[in-house]
Amino acid sequence: RWARGVGLAASYAEQRGDRPPRFHGVARRLVFSKVRERLGLDRAALCATSAAPIALHTLEFFSSLGIPILEIYGMSECSGPGTVSTPDRYRLGKAGFAFPGAEIKVTDEGEICMRGPHVFLGYFKDPEATREALDAEGWLHSGDVGEIDADGFLSITDRLKELIITSGGKNIAPQLIEAKLKAIPAVAVPAVIGDRRKYLTALLTLDPERVEREAEALGSAARDVAEAASCPILRRALEASVERVNSTLASYETVKRFAILPGQFTIEGGELTPTMKLKRRVVSEKYGSEIEALYAP
Repeated sequence: RWARGVGLAASYAEQRGDRPPRFHGVARRLVFSKVRERLGLDRAALCATSAAPIALHTLEFFSSLGIPILEIYGMSECSGPGTVSTPDRYRLGKAGFAFPGAEIKVTDEGEICMRGPHVFLGYFKDPEATREALDAEGWLHSGDVGEIDADGFLSITDRLKELIITSGGKNIAPQLIEAKLKAIPAVAVPAVIGDRRKYLTALLTLDPERVEREAEALGSAARDVAEAASCPILRRALEASVERVNSTLASYETVKRFAILPGQFTIEGGELTPTMKLKRRVVSEKYGSEIEALYAP
């Protein structure tokens, strides 16, 4: 634990261009070299990730061992990468920067767009789809929502079509909130609700592999998901956890009420895609009564 703390501090120092903290060399020789070997990564020269989001705590774990995982963002329509991260220029949790010869921007609606020689000419024999993807100025519209910081690093926050727009006109990326809710130990897959509503609510499913252990630690007699979903002890613990999550969010992003479901979101049930992404329309239709109860006076 000591060595990982030193290693993580060294990683963030490297990203800022600062010197590593004292004893980092000791931690590297005594601890990191052995852990890297046990992981089978002692000869890894460069590690990269793309195609799907990766949790910050995963990036921090490997980076603390001296194994930074470099994020790359792009899509098939721009020949693969639109942004890159390099060993001498990266930020944990950021999807890289536009490489030389390429351009990237974020529209007023928050959509990420790319332009350059790497962008495709259009879809084969599909001019309508091409017009939707490529605008008159040659910008490729990704359908992803993001932000670009002062150093040019891109953050991906959501899909444009998944944005929640409250009745007050606030645009909210539910995946960011769901990632925080999913970090609660007993929670499996959360679904944030609130499109065209006054405030946000959430449906929470519980992790069947962890619920018994969490319930026992809280002094609850619940031993499976169904029992835990109706357990007042577990609910109070979840309320406290949700409030802690809310404390890290803007007021309009906070989850005002939530329901604990006695079952799971699954691929077979239709709530999840084969890549484990939430099908929001299916969830809204399938759990309509539970959702309406959250908005009842």
